[in-house]
Amino acid sequence: MTASFAAFDLDEPLQRAIAHAGWQQPTPVQQRVIPAALEGRDLLVSAATGSGKTGAFLLPILQRLSEEPAPDGGIRALVLVPTRELAHQSQAEFLALGRRTRLTAAVIIGGEGRGRQVSALRKNPDLVIATPGRLREHLETGEADLSELGYLVLDEADRMLDLGFAVDVLAIIGASNPGRQSLLLSASLRHGGLRPITDRLLNAPQVIEVDPIRAPHPDIRHQLILSDDLPHKQTQLRWLLEQEDYEKALVFTNTRARAEAVADGLSAAQVRAAALHGEFDQRERRRVTGLFERDAIRVLVASDVAARGLDLIGVERVINLDVPRSGTDYLHRSGRTGRAGRAGVAITLVSGPEWNKMDAILRWLDITPELRQIAGLEARFQGPNRSARRAKKASSKSNGQRPPAQDAKAKAKQRPKQRERDRKNIGKRRQSSNQSSNQTNNQTNNQDTETIEAGFTPPRRRHRGH
Repeated sequence: MTASFAAFDLDEPLQRAIAHAGWQQPTPVQQRVIPAALEGRDLLVSAATGSGKTGAFLLPILQRLSEEPAPDGGIRALVLVPTRELAHQSQAEFLALGRRTRLTAAVIIGGEGRGRQVSALRKNPDLVIATPGRLREHLETGEADLSELGYLVLDEADRMLDLGFAVDVLAIIGASNPGRQSLLLSASLRHGGLRPITDRLLNAPQVIEVDPIRAPHPDIRHQLILSDDLPHKQTQLRWLLEQEDYEKALVFTNTRARAEAVADGLSAAQVRAAALHGEFDQRERRRVTGLFERDAIRVLVASDVAARGLDLIGVERVINLDVPRSGTDYLHRSGRTGRAGRAGVAITLVSGPEWNKMDAILRWLDITPELRQIAGLEARFQGPNRSARRAKKASSKSNGQRPPAQDAKAKAKQRPKQRERDRKNIGKRRQSSNQSSNQTNNQTNNQDTETIEAGFTPPRRRHRGH
């Protein structure tokens, strides 16, 4: 593998910018993506956040744009991202890497004025970094032109689909130059909605999987703390934030209302905390993340949508107040810590009703967490004893061990007595078809049908006959 950036076929201005940024050697995803992209191949890439993937696609694009003559008009390269924060982070990386070139970039995102964006597009920027919804609006009004597009990148494509951008993305692909080079990057290539996108976007792509999403992160410790209910969780959360040693912490909830309530409660307890959720406008989001970056607050309480794409420095604790909705969400949450080689801890507070979902997530990811307790705040809920017995029994069968034989007298005691009259009437008592149908329907309706993204479900509850 390539040991340094000097081994890549990059011009001196880019090499100097890389050195100025302090990048000493390429990450694994950069080692594989940069050479393939420089060859002009379409790429389908699986790489986690924090892996250096932005530099992996920006460096080849900057190199190719520097070599080629600019057309009279139209966007030359386009990077689509799911969130406004990720757009600004990608722009910052472009400015750092392209600082010694004459290339220009524009950011086109929702939540900001259209007039300024129209003015930026009229200047024919070399690179546009955009969220799908807002860019599609500019395409429909004729303010954006993709007819000369040479390079199209979909970054965090799985999250784009989760946020409902599939129709916008397909419209943008349809409006772009069919002769372009395309790259799609996703944390997981198993997302069910990717196939229609890849079929339209990519031409005979090279597939690159680096640190697949289900591979355990070597720098993150995973811990579970059992809880009884939400008030108990909030007490445990406050203890973790007040008593443990950490630089910064990110607390996740499943709803924006809970994020605000938890942040308010922590602030009232003199914990420097603030909420971040999808309803904030761009100015408020920047204000809150700026406070976090400047250490004015130590704890950010966020929803999944708000935190996706954020590259926050110094996060040593990720605490899931609510169990995430899917294994993919768990990885995106826990991936906010343990970045750039620094150690981190991901803690999940789990109540009884959440156990099956959390168990399914951990089994799918092949993660064995530490089970810890907080002295004085132990939960009455001590885990699924019945499930543990079932697991032990299943393990015995899988090892080829037979359960111990029962004593003959014990078997005789368990066997119900059978009368002569019952033996004669075998087969005469029938259950009505309506009764049988109703019973079947009731059992079907009672099943746990909650499906978790990425193709797994919680263990089904067994239904015992009455």
